[in-house]
Amino acid sequence: MLALRLARGAHPLVLLRRLMVAAAAAGVGFLLLWTLTYALSHPDDPASVQRLLWCAIPLAATVYLAVAVARTDPGTRPRPGLASVGLGPVRLAALAAASTALSCTLGSMFALLVFLHLRGDLSGLPFDGAAAELLDAGQPLPPAGALTLLALVPLAATTSAALVLRPRPRPAQPDTEEPAGAPAGLPWGVALIAVGLAAETYASGAPAAGHPTGVLGGWILTAVGLWLAGPAVTHLSGRLLQSTHPGATRLLAGRILMEESRRIGRPLGVVCAVASGALAATAAYDSAPRPWGPMTALGATLIVACTTATLATAALEGKQARSEATTALLELGAPATTLRNAAALRAAVLVMVFTPLTLTVGALAATPLAR
Repeated sequence: MLALRLARGAHPLVLLRRLMVAAAAAGVGFLLLWTLTYALSHPDDPASVQRLLWCAIPLAATVYLAVAVARTDPGTRPRPGLASVGLGPVRLAALAAASTALSCTLGSMFALLVFLHLRGDLSGLPFDGAAAELLDAGQPLPPAGALTLLALVPLAATTSAALVLRPRPRPAQPDTEEPAGAPAGLPWGVALIAVGLAAETYASGAPAAGHPTGVLGGWILTAVGLWLAGPAVTHLSGRLLQSTHPGATRLLAGRILMEESRRIGRPLGVVCAVASGALAATAAYDSAPRPWGPMTALGATLIVACTTATLATAALEGKQARSEATTALLELGAPATTLRNAAALRAAVLVMVFTPLTLTVGALAATPLAR
């Protein structure tokens, strides 16, 4: 009940972020139901397994967005005095998980209603049965299987949010301030990118224009590698930005990039992976088989929308974390233009660094697919 009250009294921007999570959960739920009806209508078609594997990527993107939104929820942020009324860190993490479960459950239920309506199982509304043939309306939808699939997104998102937001013991503060080190994910990230590209190359050399499951698995490895390498690349970008006698703007922009490398580096790596995958798919469009049609388009739209929204949410989280430091700088007399120029410089540097990385990975992934 407390989660419902927090949701009802939240700021419109917070409600919009929760609505994005619900919409993403609805899209994934619709995709899973579509896969279920196809598998029931074509029991001997091996593409059913490939469709199910394809659903795993938008599901993961939706869970990633849900966790990012839960992290930035102001209603579940620790504040002085809340612990005295029983709202300590553990309870607040539980509230964030409950809000995530509520948003995802509403989205899944909406997906079920829309799916049944477009199949013609529900009547009395516009577009009744408009997609009956596409959604295999002649095949009965098993209630147990449908509810099990619809529960995947709420369960995965709620569990992930609870694990990420669980209270952790704070490390002991050193007596002297030490400079921030480079995140240690770069070697593993580069290794996984190489393994993923090699797997895509091997799978694409199979007969009949390649093995889609192997290509998809290789892309997943590449995406995980970029996710691991993103913070290190962001940290190095901030360090390079401060080299060769920086001014106030470059110094401020570089330090912020280094401090927030873990927060925004991972969503940037995921966006880089999605963009490189889109480039590879575009390059291989003429030669690769396209058996899924609208299902592929819906899944790709969900992936792009969720990863972009996650990056925007991470940027907002970083802005909120810097609010006290920004206020202190303004009170000390720092010009507001300096802060704006530093923000623009950070964005420009990230674009200059991650764009060539995206194009390179996309070109390497597209080469074997376009043969």
